[in-house]
Amino acid sequence: MSEFDTVQATKSFQSVDTLKKQLHALGIKAGDSIMVHSSLKQIGWLPGGAKAVIDALLETITEEGTIVMAAQSAENSEPSYWMLPPVPADWHEPIRQHMPAYDPHLTPLRGMGKIAECFHRHPKTIRSYHPVHSFMAWGKHAEEWMLEHPLEDSFGMSSPLGKLVNEDVKILLLGVGYDSCTALHLSEHLLENKTYTNQAAAMMVDGERQWIEFQSTDGDSDRFPEIGEAFEQAHPEAIILGVIGQAKSRLIDMKPLIEFGVEWLKEHPVEE
Repeated sequence: MSEFDTVQATKSFQSVDTLKKQLHALGIKAGDSIMVHSSLKQIGWLPGGAKAVIDALLETITEEGTIVMAAQSAENSEPSYWMLPPVPADWHEPIRQHMPAYDPHLTPLRGMGKIAECFHRHPKTIRSYHPVHSFMAWGKHAEEWMLEHPLEDSFGMSSPLGKLVNEDVKILLLGVGYDSCTALHLSEHLLENKTYTNQAAAMMVDGERQWIEFQSTDGDSDRFPEIGEAFEQAHPEAIILGVIGQAKSRLIDMKPLIEFGVEWLKEHPVEE
């Protein structure tokens, strides 16, 4: 959709101030901790675009709270698995040899959206040190929650997600569905019977760029909408529905969603 189309589809003028009022109406206040997934296109046109959305979030939460977003960089991964797009097989080894090492400040996000990309550029945003499945945060607990991110526990209890689930964190789905809800990967990781894939990425180790191999827990975000729908039916008290800009949005208690996700996945195993 072009900017002209976005303007035409936006029904009324929007700004940082109107977004802040809507965030408050959804129940978000100063000092809260929220994990945000978002779509700028769904919000509609507003002056400042992604920066206006970030300003509204920061001014609402304040530095007494914490904002977290996924910051995945899937391009820095084993190239033989790439499908969107695939690359010629004879490129695989050269890619392993020449992919730039992960840098939390410079490595671009992939598929996270314009709002997350803008958030990454904020000078006080801290990004975790995982070469593929990093997270980033701003605010009171940003450094504490992003400090450790083990290579083979990208979505587990020793990852940033594991720290968040034991805190009073809410998930904001701003114009996106449960298929974007990265936190549900923790539900997958908490299963006793899970599978792994051999993965790899370029990293700096002792000052040298190296191609590091590791195991990554298999995940399937295609199942997340089913989990979300079932959760909303079982726990309507844990969700607040609203609108941010023009985007249909949800504010969800993180811990009960993760716990529900574990039980749902146990009851609905993947058919082999």
